[in-house]
Order: sequence, then structure tokens, then C-alpha cells
Amino acid sequence: MPKITALKVQVKNKNRVNVYLDGEFAFGLVMIEAAKLRLGQMLSDGDIDRIKKTDEGESAFEKAVKFISYRPRSEKEVRQNLKKKEIEAGLIDEAVERLKRVGLLNDEQFAQMWVESRSHSKPKGRRVLKIELRQKGLSREAVDAAVAGTNDEEVARRLAASRAPRLKKLPKIEFRRKLGSYLARRGINYEIISEVVEHAWQEFGEGNDTLENED
Repeated sequence: MPKITALKVQVKNKNRVNVYLDGEFAFGLVMIEAAKLRLGQMLSDGDIDRIKKTDEGESAFEKAVKFISYRPRSEKEVRQNLKKKEIEAGLIDEAVERLKRVGLLNDEQFAQMWVESRSHSKPKGRRVLKIELRQKGLSREAVDAAVAGTNDEEVARRLAASRAPRLKKLPKIEFRRKLGSYLARRGINYEIISEVVEHAWQEFGEGNDTLENED
């Protein structure tokens, strides 16, 4: 059986260690697994296969952790990212389940955070929020629970208040058309749009409304 003759931290990745068997480089290994080895240890072919398989799993997990460190992700996003890195399906399953066990991956929490984030930065109505969340692979139940507290009328008024001042010098017909289209693209239904646009015109409109009869 080959013997471990050296364990050297990689120059370009301090989290990995190069393992040398009988004086020759054999394979790379994540630090946490390399810490279980010792100089002079004898490794059978079975030992080497097991160590390499474990390393692949740890590597997949580390890639997943790095991916979600930038911002919260859904399970579908994590799976897609690992698949792009050509990680085999079984290891992806293991990494995802491990993330769930340690509380780093939770689609229900992700959905809630997504809706809250949208509310603060880019408010949108329920219809668009549902589409966005479904595209990220969330279940219907998780989506419905996340958007349950969304008030489309309140969202529409916030959007109108931020947009209408830019349109205030337009004739009423143009004001209504542009503001209405803007709200519709953000998932607000027609009934709410009609009321909110009219209210916005009364509050912000300065344009000529003589074209109203042509509407």
C-alpha cells in the first residue's frame, strides 16, 4: 500500500492540501479532510477512493456555501449552479440536504425575504411576485404564504407616488396611459390601476386635460 509522504497546503487555495504518496503527488483534498490524515499513514485503494469521494462531497458543499454567501438563494438556484459546475447529481443532492440541515437553505424563508426585499427596493404586485418566485422553483404553498400579506392597492399607491411626478406635465390621457402601463407591468390589476391613476392625476397632474373626451 502507498504511504503518505507529504501534505502540502496549495499555493493558490489555502483551503486545500496536496497529498503525496510515496514521494509523488496523488490528489488534492479539502483542508477539513486532510486534517484527518498523517504522514506515514498507509492507504489502500479503497481508502483512496473513499477519501476522494468524500472530498468531492466537501468541495460541492463549499461551492454551494460560497454561492449562497452573496445573497439568499432558492433550492432550484443552488441546484442549477452546482449543475453548471458539472457536479454529479448525487453530490448535488447531498450538498442541498446538508445545507437544509444546517439552516442555510430554506425555500419558505427565501420566499419571505424575497417579498420583503421587493417591498423595500422594487415594489411589485402579487401577480408579478408569484411569477418571480415560481420561476425560482418555489412550491405553490410557499409562494402563496409569502405574498399573503402583500396589499396591491398600497403597493400601487407607492409606485404611483414615485412615478407620477415625472409625468405631471403630460396631458391627462397620456398621464393615465403611461402611469397605467407602468403599474400593470408591476403586477397591479386593472381595477386598482384605474382608481390609483385617477387619484394620482388629481394629486400630481399639471398637464392639459382637454383630450379627455378622446379617451
